[in-house]
Amino acid sequence: MTRFVFRRAVPVIATVFGLLTACGRSTPATKTDTAAASSANSSFKVALLTPGPVSDQSWNGGAYQGLLEIRDSLGAHISNIETKTPAEFEENFRQYGAQGYTLVFGHGFEFQDAAKRVAPDFPHTIFITTSGTTAGPNLAGMTFAFSDASYLAGMLAASMTKTNKLGVIGGTELPPVVESFRAFEMGAHAVNPAIKVVSSFIGNWDDVGAGKEQALAQYSQGVDIIFQNADAAGLGVFQAARDRQHVYVIGSNSNQNALVPSVTLGSVVIDLPLAFLTIARQVKAGTFVPGVIPLGEKSHVVTLVLNPTMTPSIPAAARARIDSLQAKMLAGTYSVTVDSVPPKH
Repeated sequence: MTRFVFRRAVPVIATVFGLLTACGRSTPATKTDTAAASSANSSFKVALLTPGPVSDQSWNGGAYQGLLEIRDSLGAHISNIETKTPAEFEENFRQYGAQGYTLVFGHGFEFQDAAKRVAPDFPHTIFITTSGTTAGPNLAGMTFAFSDASYLAGMLAASMTKTNKLGVIGGTELPPVVESFRAFEMGAHAVNPAIKVVSSFIGNWDDVGAGKEQALAQYSQGVDIIFQNADAAGLGVFQAARDRQHVYVIGSNSNQNALVPSVTLGSVVIDLPLAFLTIARQVKAGTFVPGVIPLGEKSHVVTLVLNPTMTPSIPAAARARIDSLQAKMLAGTYSVTVDSVPPKH
């Protein structure tokens, strides 16, 4: 099992604490260029477009840590811009292409169309979209096999629930998120077919207050464990759980076990620094071959990490069953196939 600690180059913990204690809506972030160009004269230039703030301790924060790893390990000149709309996706892809960047990451499924339009105009720049399935001569996608680890998370939740009612909360209904929620439900039903899963989507990835409201609504329906995948908005789910008793959260994207250890059972972690650095090494060496790159448990990029604080509370038989199946996933001998049935509402 891959376990790691992100090196923080920005004051993430203070930011997260503020978000967890906020009760109102978060202020939408403006587009900012956070170039951390310690190697300003480097000819290897790498950029990252994120759909939300890198302080979210989740999807965007993990990507930014990957960018910092590329800077520190490969001596790259780096830049990051937060983008909000498809027009900004394309505008900033073009900006980096025109500036001669070697490698540009668009961090999210939603960046694919813009990358596909821009890539042919800048043949000397490699464009990568995460959770993307589009490829071309200088365009590639990284797909994260979130389903395997989400299935394990469902098994974990089913082993801990007292009400037989679980919840999933997402930012928006992006296909990778919906698929992971379905895998979570399948994993739960593998342990207990009688479990009901309540699903809801916030409609954005930034609104901490809305995330808390969704979580409180689910808890009021009898849900006692929520698997959240909502970036900064998901911090509101942790806040809601912290303010109640006998309810829990499973984190996603980054290792969120330390946010509120007393209510976090574990996290479905994407090791974005590992994924980003692996691609960047190949691009810098001139060995990168564009295509759709699958990454999951077998590659140690996506994995379920139990919260050590809560591990003693997890039944030994459940831990053994999860560990056994995860070992098969890591060995590449087992993978979850998600059927087409959407999560229950």
